[in-house]
Amino acid sequence: MSKEVYYSSTRGNKENIKASEAILRGLAPDGGLYVPSFIPRLEKSLRELSGLSYQDTAYEVMKLLLTDYTEEELKYCISHAYDSKFDTEEIAPLSEAGGAYFLELYHGATIAFKDMALSILPYLMTTAAKKNNVKNEIVILTATSGDTGKAALAGFAKVPGTRIIVFYPKHGVSPIQEQQMVTQEGDNTCVIGIEGNFDDAQTGVKKIFTDPELAALMDSKGFQFSSANSINIGRLVPQIVYYVYSYGKLLKEGRIADGDPINVVVPTGNFGNILAAYYAKNMGVPIAKLICASNSNKVLFDFFQTGEYDRNREFVLTSSPSMDILISSNLERLIYHIAGDSAEADAAYMKQLTENGKYEITDAMRKELSDFFGGFATEEETFATIKDLFDNSGYLIDTHTAVAASVYGKYKAETGDNTVTVIASTASPYKFTRSVMNALGRGDESKDDFALADELSEVSGVEIPEAVTSIRNAQIRHKTVVDKTEMEGAVKNFLGI
Repeated sequence: MSKEVYYSSTRGNKENIKASEAILRGLAPDGGLYVPSFIPRLEKSLRELSGLSYQDTAYEVMKLLLTDYTEEELKYCISHAYDSKFDTEEIAPLSEAGGAYFLELYHGATIAFKDMALSILPYLMTTAAKKNNVKNEIVILTATSGDTGKAALAGFAKVPGTRIIVFYPKHGVSPIQEQQMVTQEGDNTCVIGIEGNFDDAQTGVKKIFTDPELAALMDSKGFQFSSANSINIGRLVPQIVYYVYSYGKLLKEGRIADGDPINVVVPTGNFGNILAAYYAKNMGVPIAKLICASNSNKVLFDFFQTGEYDRNREFVLTSSPSMDILISSNLERLIYHIAGDSAEADAAYMKQLTENGKYEITDAMRKELSDFFGGFATEEETFATIKDLFDNSGYLIDTHTAVAASVYGKYKAETGDNTVTVIASTASPYKFTRSVMNALGRGDESKDDFALADELSEVSGVEIPEAVTSIRNAQIRHKTVVDKTEMEGAVKNFLGI
């Protein structure tokens, strides 16, 4: 029997709640993020895990962290999440190219890694609502830099007892990302563009979340907020699974021996995906280096270099927009852990971040980061990596994955480390068709992204995903655009309160 895991806020150890309650709340009342009371070790050996399907691996990982869900409840959630919505039975295949293994996390309904967690979150959440006798309608409130939005919309659309509101930067996502969101069907869905960047959207959502007067008004009208962002522990736990699964797959295929270390490279914006790899390592997966890859918004690279997190800098719009982030929300969980699970220390750092836009960790905390390596790639390096990999191996990657592959190349050159490496491939190249075609030297400004997708298919021999073909001529249903100061009013308007 697994030991019970409880959850408390990174900013205050006053309460310990069950996993289902943490998933329902999303964000703690004090603005902190929920973290587990301890990180459990995997119960099955790596060899045993290597023989399991993705679904069975998910159960072995998630049962250890979501301990108040019954076996029947968890298996129901898993079987309904990881099904024919994915275009491969493997769910997360590994492809070898350019001296690394690309963990393809984009075979779900919206062709991005967010599907891996957001296909199961609605089931975890509606199960949690039943377990906790919640009578209110759950309102999912989310800010997106491009991928979370559509994946959350697809997951929650038409789910009884829920509504979902997604804010995105109007001029900060790719045309296909935007088309995916604004054509979303379902009367319980609402998509709103804001005049501002992702950090503005995320800050606005957090402000709405932590407004006690609004929470009281919502409750009186039969609503309560929750989140589908990676701040929700129900997003983070499912992401741990694919790192465990990828190790098992390498072991099963004889690419590594039992217990051999691997490195993991993750293109990183909000820090949730690489934090999941950190948790996998702490659960017993032999991950040596956690290589954090940034684009030109290299706030995380600078943090790993200096120990200072400083968001006071120019915000750069890049070809990898899901990483165009200066406030990496999930880093807060890592700060909490490397401060010795100290909510007091974490709260002080987050206060500095809010008031001054920066904070600096201690030397002792920096020593706790020795397993991390920070790197970044410029736009030119990102494009060159896409072209070089395709020209040399015929393997096609998107811009975010290319940031990771570029950083991995630099890491190898700098360290000479030849450890077997898994690169998290976070989106289909078709999600960023124009940028990928430009990288291949075949860009054409006179053509729209769908025409370019047709050409990319001809060039690469890779079939256009159904997620792209289905939105080509879909009706635009969501047309609202507001200033970043008008977000709360837009929420009230949609809910009719």
